[in-house]
Amino acid sequence: MKTEILANTQTQQAASWLGQGELVAFPTETVYGLGADATNPTACRAVYQAKGRPSDNPLIVHVDGPQMVWQYAQKDERAEKLMTAYWPGPLTIILKLKPQTLSTTVTGGLTTCAFRMPDNAATLTTITQLGRPIVGPSANTSGKPSPTTAHHVYHDLNGKIKAIIDDGPTRVGLESTVIDLTVKVPTILRPGALTLEQLQRILGTVQTDHHPVQAGEIPKAPGMKYKHYAPRAQVIIVDHPRDFPQAIAWLQQKKVHFAVMAQQEVLDNLDLAAASATFSLGDSLQSASHLLFAGLRQFDLVPEIQYILAQGQTDSGLGSAYMNRLSKSAGNQHFH
Repeated sequence: MKTEILANTQTQQAASWLGQGELVAFPTETVYGLGADATNPTACRAVYQAKGRPSDNPLIVHVDGPQMVWQYAQKDERAEKLMTAYWPGPLTIILKLKPQTLSTTVTGGLTTCAFRMPDNAATLTTITQLGRPIVGPSANTSGKPSPTTAHHVYHDLNGKIKAIIDDGPTRVGLESTVIDLTVKVPTILRPGALTLEQLQRILGTVQTDHHPVQAGEIPKAPGMKYKHYAPRAQVIIVDHPRDFPQAIAWLQQKKVHFAVMAQQEVLDNLDLAAASATFSLGDSLQSASHLLFAGLRQFDLVPEIQYILAQGQTDSGLGSAYMNRLSKSAGNQHFH
C-alpha cells in the first residue's frame, strides 16, 4: 500500500476513506493521531496492528462536539462544564459508556471510554463529514516518541496506512490531559497542556493518579502501562543546568557517542565539543514542551548516538506534562 499525503483541505477524501474502513492519520493541536472509524471494529483492530500496540491499551475517541459524545456515553454534568470551558482543546475526558455502544476493541474491554474534541479545523471537518467519531492514538510505532509532523508519521507508518492529512507542525507538541470522571473524585491520569489548576477552576477538587498499572490491569488511558516515547538511545534526565558539565564529562570518559537536548540558554553556556549532536528546546518551558518529541525523533535518525542528555524542568503546571513524557522516554533515569 502506498501511503498518500493529503492537504488539509482534502477532508472529504479523508472522510470517504475512513468510511471505507481505511486508516488515515490526522493532525491535532497536540500530536498527530491515527484515525479509524470508531464504530468499525475491524478498522480499529487494524490501528493496533499498524502501530504494534498492545490490545489492552484503550483508544481515545475523537468527536466533533459534545453532541456526538452523548450518543455513546452516559450524561455527566461535570463533563459538560469541562467541555464548555475547554473544548475544542487538549483535554480528554473518560466517561461511563451506555451499554453496547462501542466495541471492546476501542475500550480495551472496559465499560468506560476516553473522548476528546481536538482543536484542529481539518480534523473536526473530517469527523463531521464522516458523521461518526474516530479513534486516534498517536500516529507512530508503539513506544516511540509521538509524531508532531506529517513527516514523523510517514517515517513510522508509510505503507501501513492509507493516508496522512498534512497540516504542518502541531502547536502544543505533548498529548492531551486525560481526566477520569468515572470515579468519585475527578482524577488526572495523564498530565498535559491543560493543567491541574485549570481543571480545579471548573471542578473544585481534582486529584492526580500516580499508581503503577499492574501486569493484569487494563489501563483506563494511554501512556499508563507500557514504555512510551522512547528513542533508540538511552535518555538521561539532567535535573539542573549546572549538572550538564559533569554529565558530559561522565559520557566522555565512557567514550560513547551522545547528544545534548536543552534550552538555548543552557546550550550557549556549555562546552559541546565532545557531543555528537545538539538540539535546542527554545527559550521557554512552552517551547521545550512543543519541541521535546521532535528532538527525540531527530536523534533517532543518527544511529551512532547511544545516550541523550535531556534537560529536566520543574514538575508543576505544564512542567508536569513535560516531565511525565521525558521520564517515560528515559525509563526514569536521572543523572546523579
